[in-house]
Amino acid sequence: MSSTTTIALDPQSIRSAVDDAPFAGVIRVDAGAASLWRSEHGLADRASGIPVAASTRFAIASGSKAFTALAVMRLVEDGALSLDTTARSVLGADLPLIDDGVTVEHLLGHTSGIGDYIDEDDDLDVSEFFLAAPVHTLTSAEAFLPLLDGIPSKAAPGDGFAYCNGGYVLLAIIVERVTGRGYHEVVQELVLDPAGLTETGFPRTDELGADHARGYVFDEGLRVNTLHLPVRANGDGGASTTASDVHRFWQALFAGRIVSTQTVARMVEARSHDEDEEMRYGLGFWLNETGTGVVLEGCDVGASFRSVHHPGTATTATVMSNTADGAWPVARVLADAVAALDPA
Repeated sequence: MSSTTTIALDPQSIRSAVDDAPFAGVIRVDAGAASLWRSEHGLADRASGIPVAASTRFAIASGSKAFTALAVMRLVEDGALSLDTTARSVLGADLPLIDDGVTVEHLLGHTSGIGDYIDEDDDLDVSEFFLAAPVHTLTSAEAFLPLLDGIPSKAAPGDGFAYCNGGYVLLAIIVERVTGRGYHEVVQELVLDPAGLTETGFPRTDELGADHARGYVFDEGLRVNTLHLPVRANGDGGASTTASDVHRFWQALFAGRIVSTQTVARMVEARSHDEDEEMRYGLGFWLNETGTGVVLEGCDVGASFRSVHHPGTATTATVMSNTADGAWPVARVLADAVAALDPA
């Protein structure tokens, strides 16, 4: 660590956040090799009464986008792609409504202007969300082409920030076509293996192992999210991991073990500001509105996840839950603690 500053945790605030709302999941705070907080709450599998453990794997939804971005940047470093590569040069005649000027950089930074197959502005309750394709068919990036087709652009490339899940599915398609290999295989080789993430992967939602938390549609009951999500998402979600692997990821990232430290600096440089989220965005990573905190965040039916990393102190604060809303009360408490590491 480059600083002796230590995060100030308020145990009472954390416990109140856990108690005030239904929460099943893991809370973990680390500073380098030092463990500052570890706690597990609730059930990973309600039907079988299996409690959450420190080793429980959780889906991280859009937190997976960082893996996509890093795989792309590895290909950029290797010369297989450039940030100026246009989507059209890879797509050919597919997805004709995507503007010919959309580049890899636009897609990474959510400034492509393309329309999204998931409307982030829709007020639909997350439990009512279903995809317009049989979820069991969505196993490769190419399989998402029908979901992305026919959606008009919302803005010209580079006109502004608009969070776009479809843009990251498109990046996965580009990865598959440039490498000639499956998206999950490429991410495993270029990102997960170099980072030493042995507890991270892209399991099928209908083949979850005994160590994986079931994702629940509601705060009570046994209904799981299998019918709501792609059976194996590509590009914009789908990864599962443990809290320990999340901290391991941050350490590997900033040590330059996935991409070079110069590339990392480029990816965590603020390029846009999202007033609704009160955060900034780089390339594949959210950033705190002020200060140096770097954020991974995801929400889906049956999953909520937030991890904030403060590079200067190597501090990681992570919350993982198996409901769509479970992580947020605790995440807000931890976010304030991490933000306080930066001088006013």
